[in-house]
Amino acid sequence: MGKILLSGVAGNLGSRAAEVLLERHPHEDLIFASSTEGKLARYQDQGIQTRVANYHDADSLAQAFAGVDTVIIVSVPFVGPKRREAHKRAIDAAVAAGVERIVYTSVVGAGDETIDTYEVNDHVWTEDYLRSQPIHWLILRNSQYAEAMTSAYLDAVENTGGVLANNMGEGKMAFVSRDDCARAAAMAALSDWRDRVINVNGTELMTVSRFIQIGNEVTGEQVEYRFMTDEENYAFFDSIGVPRTTEEMWADTAKNFPYCSDGMISFGRALRQGQMAEFTDDFEQLTGQKPLSVRQIFEDLDAHLVGERVSTDS
Repeated sequence: MGKILLSGVAGNLGSRAAEVLLERHPHEDLIFASSTEGKLARYQDQGIQTRVANYHDADSLAQAFAGVDTVIIVSVPFVGPKRREAHKRAIDAAVAAGVERIVYTSVVGAGDETIDTYEVNDHVWTEDYLRSQPIHWLILRNSQYAEAMTSAYLDAVENTGGVLANNMGEGKMAFVSRDDCARAAAMAALSDWRDRVINVNGTELMTVSRFIQIGNEVTGEQVEYRFMTDEENYAFFDSIGVPRTTEEMWADTAKNFPYCSDGMISFGRALRQGQMAEFTDDFEQLTGQKPLSVRQIFEDLDAHLVGERVSTDS
């Protein structure tokens, strides 16, 4: 497997993937990269080789990927043409540097030919571009983070009178821990797998209502689910100042709202329409262990919240 470079190491998923790699791979064969030098200090202090890899800077990517066998490309948090260009720049740099294989973190639903969501569309485009290049690849289609829903659950307890409302309806998702997604990314890089899609799913498909029911059983709270139409959901997001897209007021609002309503609502619609009901045992095959269940996640709730999201353009 040779030298492994992990990009986005300062982010939530990247930092967790780094922990797995540090446990399992010779440190002299690890390179941790981020968009700025300042984000790498903790790893430099441990004697790990670090490099700056800014997805907007082709020169920095070319230097970062030199001499690397496997690159883990953690998808960037912004959405739209800028995201596609950033991913393309990273893929092109890996190909030019002679990298043998790319591990790319995609999202559930990207394999559905009918899907049309603000964020998933970027992953569909990136997957297609990656597969067209002269390089081996592994694509990890992560289910929605359970942490996104546990955080929404706690918000309902603390701020909305025990009501969790969205447009997902009775659609099903195999909610998965972000920690498991990070483990999958690291283990994919450590494996000898190539040229295949890996679905990173939780232990079972379930509706949001079932997710909430498990949360109530574990915590003793009495949260209830309320369905909102797409139009009602847009009106709610508009009322609290969430931008429609990541281009609109993003720099001003990202710290408070690291998402946009077009992304949230189109994602919820796709889930409601059954376009994200992917469920496989790929995670167990890859890692040799079962993913955390939603019940286990609620039993260790403080460790499974969304936390601060890295929402800059780099």
